[in-house]
Amino acid sequence: MAKPRSPKSSKFPAASKAVKPPAGLPDRDTLIAFLRDAGEAAKADIARHFGLKGADRRALREMLRELEAQGALGKRGRRGFAEAGALPPVGVADVVETDADGDLFVRLTKGGEDLPLIRLAPGKGDANAGGAPGMGDRLLVRFEQLENGDTEARLIKRLGQSAHKVLGVIRKHRRETRVEPVDRKSKESLLLNEQEAKDLKDGDLVLAQVGTASGRYGPKFGKVLEVVGREDHPRAASLIAIYSHGIPTGFSEEAEAEAAAAKPPTLEGRDDLRDLPFVTIDPVDARDHDDAVYAHPDPDAGNVGGWIVWVAIADVAAYVRPGTTLDREAREKGNSVYFPDRVEPMLPEVLSNGLCSLREGENRATLAVRMVFDNAGRKKSHRFVRGLMRSAAKLSYEQAQAAIDGVAPPEGQDADKAGPLLDPILKPLWAAFRLMGKGRDIRSPLAIESDERKIIITQDGEIASITRRPSLEAHKLIEEMMIQANVSAAESLEAKRTPLIYRVHDTPSQEKVMSLVEFLQTLEVKWSKGEAPTTARFNKLLDDTRESPHQAIINEVVLRTQMQAHYSSDNLGHFGLNLARYAHFTSPIRRYADLIVHRALIRALKLGDDGLTDQDISQIKDTAEVITHAERRAMAAERDATDRYIAAFLADRVGATFTGRITGVTRFGLFVKLDETGADGLVPVSTLGEEYFVHDDRMHALVGERTGKRWPLGLAVDIRLREATPVTGGLLFEMLSEPLPADPKAPRPRLGARSKAAVKPRGGLPKGVRRGKRR
Repeated sequence: MAKPRSPKSSKFPAASKAVKPPAGLPDRDTLIAFLRDAGEAAKADIARHFGLKGADRRALREMLRELEAQGALGKRGRRGFAEAGALPPVGVADVVETDADGDLFVRLTKGGEDLPLIRLAPGKGDANAGGAPGMGDRLLVRFEQLENGDTEARLIKRLGQSAHKVLGVIRKHRRETRVEPVDRKSKESLLLNEQEAKDLKDGDLVLAQVGTASGRYGPKFGKVLEVVGREDHPRAASLIAIYSHGIPTGFSEEAEAEAAAAKPPTLEGRDDLRDLPFVTIDPVDARDHDDAVYAHPDPDAGNVGGWIVWVAIADVAAYVRPGTTLDREAREKGNSVYFPDRVEPMLPEVLSNGLCSLREGENRATLAVRMVFDNAGRKKSHRFVRGLMRSAAKLSYEQAQAAIDGVAPPEGQDADKAGPLLDPILKPLWAAFRLMGKGRDIRSPLAIESDERKIIITQDGEIASITRRPSLEAHKLIEEMMIQANVSAAESLEAKRTPLIYRVHDTPSQEKVMSLVEFLQTLEVKWSKGEAPTTARFNKLLDDTRESPHQAIINEVVLRTQMQAHYSSDNLGHFGLNLARYAHFTSPIRRYADLIVHRALIRALKLGDDGLTDQDISQIKDTAEVITHAERRAMAAERDATDRYIAAFLADRVGATFTGRITGVTRFGLFVKLDETGADGLVPVSTLGEEYFVHDDRMHALVGERTGKRWPLGLAVDIRLREATPVTGGLLFEMLSEPLPADPKAPRPRLGARSKAAVKPRGGLPKGVRRGKRR
C-alpha cells in the first residue's frame, strides 16, 4: 500500500542542505534513499544534489529509466521521480473509481502509475472544500496513513471551475435573491445584493462568481457572470452539464478560419479506392461518419475460405496539422461530447460534418486498412493505405439489419435504401463478420450484459420517449471490424517502434477479485481463491449463473470488479477485449487519441509529411493524461444531463409506482434502477423500517440488526416515486416491496457499519450522494 511521506518545510530534506554528498554518480541504494527523504525530485534537481555534469548526467538519465522499468521508481508529474509507492503529503488527484458500497477512489493526476488507487475518506465536504466530491472530479487531497497500514485520501478542496464558480438558479423570496446551486452535491447558496439582482428573474439559470461571506455564519455573496438560460427550458439539462463540468465549447476565430480554409482532397499522394463500394453504417441520427466498411472473399488460392475486410477511416490528420490552433483546441477538448439534444464537437462543423465526414457519393480522404482473415477467423496480415474513397451508401444500423433479416426497417427510415445493396455489399459483410466471429470466440472477450437507454428529443427540446437501445447484429459487425482495425494500428506501430497512445484496460486488482470471491461464497457459487482473473473465467461464471436467481446481481458485481479503461503511452494490454495491444484508430473526428495514432502511422509508414512530430512524441505521456481526463469529464457531463432529462420526464409522475432492481447498496440507502426508463434513484435507509440496517459489504446488502432481513444487490422491487428534481437530476423513491427473509446460512453481518442516516430517520437525498456509473 502506498505510504505518504512526512510533510517537509522544503522540497528536499534538511540534511541534504547541511551535508554535501560526494560528487559522482550515486549507486542505486543512495539514489533511492535520497528520493525517499526528498519525497520527489526532478532529474535536474538530482543531478544538482550529487554534483553531476556531462557524461554523469547522461548516465543518471539511463539509471533513472532502468530503475523505473524495474519498478523501483515511479514518475511524478512531467519530470519528477519518487520511490515506487511513495505519495506526497498533499496532491492533486482525480476521482476515477467507485465500488459497490459507493466509496470513491482517487489517483494522482500527474504520474502515479506505480501507485494503487487510494480510497477517499467518506465525508460530505464543506463550503471551503467546494462540496462533496463525485466521479470525474479533480481534488486537492491530503494522504494519511491509517493505523492498519492502509492509506486514505482526505478532501481539502474540489478543484476546477466548480471550486470558484457556481452554476445555479435564481430564487427570489421577499427582499432576498439567492443563487441556488444546480449541483446536487452542493447545498450552499450565494446571496446577491439588490443592485446585482434587480434585472434577474426567478428561475434564471446563471453562472456566478463566489465572493466573500456576508457574515460570520451567513451565506457568501455572489456576482452573476452570465445568464445562461431558464431552468424550465427543455434544453437546460445539457447546458447545466456543460457549465458544471467545464466542457470547452465552441472554437476560436483562428481555429474556425483554419477549418474553413481546408480544401477537398485530391489523388495527389493517395491510392484511388473509389472503385471499392464502401458503406457507412451508423446510428440513424449520425452526422459525422468516421468509418466505412467493405468485404470480399480472398482470391488467394493459399487462403481458401478466407476473407478480406477493408476499414476506411476519415483522414483527419490531413486537415488538423500539429501545432495549429485547431490542433491545440482539439487536444484541449479531447473528444466530442454527446448529449440527448446536442453535440459539443471536437472539431468545427465544417470538418466534423463536412470534409472529414465520409459522406455518401462524395470524394473523401481516408486512411484505410486492408485485413486478411483465414477460414478460422484469424487475422493473417494487414496493410495501411492512404487513399481517396467515395462511400456507396449511408445506412443506419436498423436499415442494414432489416435488409439482412428480410424485414422492413423501423418507421421513418427508407425501406428501399438497403435493398439494392443486399447481395453485392451487405451479404459479403455479414459473411466476413461471421467468419471473424470464430476468432472472437477463441479470444473470449468479456461478455458482460448491459442495458442502454436512448432519450428521444423533439425539435422543441421536449422528451418524446425513453427507449431501450436494441442490440443488433449490425452493431456487433461494426464493433468487431473496428476492434480489428484498432489492433492492426497498434501492431504496425509497435513493429516500427513508434510511440503511440494505447487504449488500456488493466486486469482487475487482487483486492477487487478477493471481494468478488467473498461475495460469491455467500451465494455458494464456487471461485477458488487462487484462480487468476481471466475473461474466460468471468464468462464461465456468467454462463453458469445465467438461469439462476442470482444472474442479475452476479452480472452487476462482475462489472464492478473491472478496472476503468484509460489512455496510456505504456502498453498494459486490454483485459476486457483480451488483447495484448490495442489503440484507438477508428474515430479521429471525435477522439484526439485516434488522431495521434493516425499521425503515428503516417510517420512510421512514410505516408506523408504531416505525421507525428518530435514535439508530439515528447508530450505523448502528457497527452494521454489530458485526454483521459477529458474523456471522464465528458462521461460525467453526459451522465448528469441524462439524469436531469429523465428527472424532467418523470416530474409529472410523482406518486406513480414502478418496478426496478437494486443496483447499489450503501450505508445511507439503496439505489434502484427502473425497468421502464433505466432511471436511477435513492431509497433512503431511514425509510426502510423501524430497525437499524447494517451495510454488509461481503453480501452487498443492507441487513436488519434485529431480524436479519435483507435488501441485497440485484433484488427486483416495487417502488413509488416520491420526488423528482429536474434541475439537479435527483430522484427519491419509497420502497413498496418487503425485504428478503434472514438467511440462516449467511455469515453474521460485519457490525459497526450502521449508517448514520439510520440514526437520524429523515427523508431526502443525503448531501453529496450520487452514484457513479461505469461505462
